[in-house]
Amino acid sequence: MAVDVDPTVEPARWRDPRRALWPLALLVPALPFVGFAVWRAGGGAWGWWLTPAVVFGLIPVIDLLLGDDRQNPPEEAVPRLSADGYYRWLTYLYLPAQYAAVVLCAAVWTRDALSVLDAAGLVATVGVVNGIAINTAHELGHKRERVERWLSKVALAPTGYGHFFVEHNRGHHVRVATREDPASSRLGESFWAFWPRTVFGSLRSAWRLEAGRFRIRGRSPWTHRNDVLNAWALTVLLYAALTVAFGPGVLPFLVLQAVVGFSLLEVVNYLEHYGLARQRTAAGRYEKVDPRHSWNSDRVVTNVFLFQLQRHSDHHANPLRRYQTLRTFDTSPRLPAGYATMVVVALVPPLWRRVMDRRVLAHYGGDRARANVHRRR
Repeated sequence: MAVDVDPTVEPARWRDPRRALWPLALLVPALPFVGFAVWRAGGGAWGWWLTPAVVFGLIPVIDLLLGDDRQNPPEEAVPRLSADGYYRWLTYLYLPAQYAAVVLCAAVWTRDALSVLDAAGLVATVGVVNGIAINTAHELGHKRERVERWLSKVALAPTGYGHFFVEHNRGHHVRVATREDPASSRLGESFWAFWPRTVFGSLRSAWRLEAGRFRIRGRSPWTHRNDVLNAWALTVLLYAALTVAFGPGVLPFLVLQAVVGFSLLEVVNYLEHYGLARQRTAAGRYEKVDPRHSWNSDRVVTNVFLFQLQRHSDHHANPLRRYQTLRTFDTSPRLPAGYATMVVVALVPPLWRRVMDRRVLAHYGGDRARANVHRRR
């Protein structure tokens, strides 16, 4: 059942209470410029650690203070909200800010003398910006409009994770909360065990899906129309342009920040479906995806910064629904904190299992057999 805090408001008069907050999503790609100013002003390595400190330190604190917002838009207001270009342009604007941050930090990497701590902070800063950009790519890649689908690939280029465009839409959304899905983590599986399974499994799956699309038509997959290849080509072009501009010394920086960026995506994947499983029907097929198959959070600030990715149940049930119209449901299992907090918890397996395993079992009434269990456990 969907939640609506104030169902008495007339849909025609309903206004998005977060409308003025959504531009805060653009703060993340702006943080490297603040960090650069701090570093130049003599702040040392602290400047380059500002971005991860805000994302994984300040935002969780504000989330805790502000709590949850479980209000849903009235269904009658959804067409108007979906057609409002204001929300769409906010996702578009993330990309130039993202690329400007990449260029700035590539210049610093190659032209300034950096300590080890400086360099690590620089990599972490750009990795966080580009990792969160994958969420922007996620929002854009689900839409039917051709320009948005191409912008999704552009946002994925800095991390070299263009195959996500194929695997997420045609792989993960089909197989979510099953053992066949490399991006659905299992009860008892640590993030560090999940990481290689999802990174390499998603890559293999994306290629098989796209190659199969061409072969079923009797065509070779080795074409510019292949969405895996043309997305990867954008990464090659970007890295080549930065190498020409800053020299080959920029390549280690690009590789390291890409690993940080796509690892941030995968830790979010890890926490979104941990231990959740779709059951088999009498016909032997998996039941339809519904709000029970994704972990949700209604923490206000993280939802704003991630274009409501935390309302993940509605996203899986309605992938074309735009972020400003996503709903929260009473039937969805709920995380104890927002994604920004849970990402940090997931990196510490004993802490994660202490916090989450009992919640998975409670969701299934104590019946472990109904969960998606890591076989080694």
